[in-house]
Amino acid sequence: MPALGFGVFQTPPEETVNAVETALKTGYRHIDTAAAYGNERQVGEAIRRPGLDRDEVFIETKVWISDYGYDQTLHAFDKSAGKLGVDRIDLFILHQALPGRFDLTREAYRALETLLADGRVRAIGVSNFMPEHLNALMEQATIAPAVNQVEMHPYFTQPAVQAADTALGTLTQAWSPIGGITSYRGTGTSTFDDPAIGAVAAAHGRTPAQVMLRWHLQEGRSAIPKSVKAERIAENFSVFDFELTDAEIATLDALDTGVRGGPEPDAVTLEAFGRDIPEA
Repeated sequence: MPALGFGVFQTPPEETVNAVETALKTGYRHIDTAAAYGNERQVGEAIRRPGLDRDEVFIETKVWISDYGYDQTLHAFDKSAGKLGVDRIDLFILHQALPGRFDLTREAYRALETLLADGRVRAIGVSNFMPEHLNALMEQATIAPAVNQVEMHPYFTQPAVQAADTALGTLTQAWSPIGGITSYRGTGTSTFDDPAIGAVAAAHGRTPAQVMLRWHLQEGRSAIPKSVKAERIAENFSVFDFELTDAEIATLDALDTGVRGGPEPDAVTLEAFGRDIPEA
C-alpha cells in the first residue's frame, strides 16, 4: 500500500472524477473512499480513465455502520465493488467502532475475515477505533486489522491509539492529516497558521501542508490528504524529496492539544448516524 493516499471525503460526486483523475496523473496510486461518502462510483470511473492497469492502483473503501452484521457486510462488499467496478478491493475497513452495538461490529469484522480468506479483498482494517475498541475486537477476531484510520494531525496525535496499533502490528493511517479539520472548526489556531509549523516550512522552502505530510511519513504513518484543486493535489504529493530533522519532528510532536475535531467515536450510533447505503 502506498503510504501517501488521496482522499475524497466530502468531495461531491460531480467533482470526484476530475479530482481523482488529476491525483492519478500527478502520481498518486492509493485512493481512499467510503460507502458513506456517496462517490465510490465516481472513484471507479476516474480510476479507469487514465488507462492504468488495475494492479497499479490501490483502492481503499469503508463499510458504513448501517451495513454491519455478517451477511449485511458481505453484501456491503458487493455494493462497494459494484460501484467501483472492480472484482477485488485492496483494503476494506469498518468505518466506525459502533460501540453501542459492538455485537454487529464483531460480525461485520468476521465478514471481512471471510472476504480476505476468499481473496475478494487483499487486506482488512478499521477506522476510528480507540484502544478499548481494538481490545474488544481482538477478543474474537483471528486477524488483526492491517490499518486503523483515525483523525491524526499535529494538534491531535492520539498517542494511546498509536501505541495500541503498534502493539497489534496495525498501521496507523491519518485522516485530516494536515489538520484541515482545525481550519473549519472555527475555534483556535489552524495548523496551517501555526508559527512553529510555519518556521519548519520556511527552513525547507516548503508549505506547512508538505511539512505535516512529511512528518507523518517519517514517523511511519500512512496519510490521506484531500483536495479538489490541481495545485494542492500536486503540492501534497511533493513530499518525497526532503527530510525533517529529529528536532523538527519533535517540534510538531509537541503541538498536540488532545482536542478532537471530528465526532467522538463513542457518540456514533445507528440512531444518530444510520443511513441507507444504495445498491450498486
